Amino acid sequence: MGMKKKPERIYSRPDLQRKKRRCFPEVVFGEGKEIAHLREVVQKIYAEEKEVLITRLSADRFSALHDMGIALDYDPVSRTAMAGGKRDVVGEVAVITAGTADVAVAEECMRTLAYFGIGAKSYYDVGVAGIHRLFDVLEAIRAADCAVVCAGMDGALPSVTAGLVDIPVIAVPTSVGYGASFQGMAALLSMLNSCAEGIAAVNIDNGFGAAYMAAQIVKAIYEKRK
Repeated sequence: MGMKKKPERIYSRPDLQRKKRRCFPEVVFGEGKEIAHLREVVQKIYAEEKEVLITRLSADRFSALHDMGIALDYDPVSRTAMAGGKRDVVGEVAVITAGTADVAVAEECMRTLAYFGIGAKSYYDVGVAGIHRLFDVLEAIRAADCAVVCAGMDGALPSVTAGLVDIPVIAVPTSVGYGASFQGMAALLSMLNSCAEGIAAVNIDNGFGAAYMAAQIVKAIYEKRK
């Protein structure tokens, strides 16, 4: 008897209907995948959508995608790469950090918002240790449709910001801090236990998740105005 042919193993099944359901196409998470599998899923999404966003993509992994025939724009700070994604820009999200060490997470948020066609302005290094810096940009933040606030250490800035504005605040705990910050867990718990109303917290270092939530808020606002 001849040997049975092994069934072909399928490693990626991109959700090519997601854009129809949720307005935005599937985004590729760049960590953890074998390079061959990463290339496969990027190619499948780009072939269908003519656009793609990859998050958590190291410079080494990006170099392995150079020969795919896709004009990927890579940003080493946010560790994101994108192609396409040209949309009319709507709305405004204020993207805020407590410190300069939080900027990489905030830039992941900024790049995701840009890909989704959502306007954004950054207000970096305005943490509570020098609260006057927040007050200097407070009126500009209040003019936005919502705010994304990234903070490590004690994670206090989202609570302070939410107590001063009347827009939704999306809190992003970062893994910045010394030992007892527990890689962002202290900041996350602080944000989840905030006394200020109107805060929603995403996972540690999840600038992408914050951007997605902000994009949905802005989309809902501007679609209702049509």
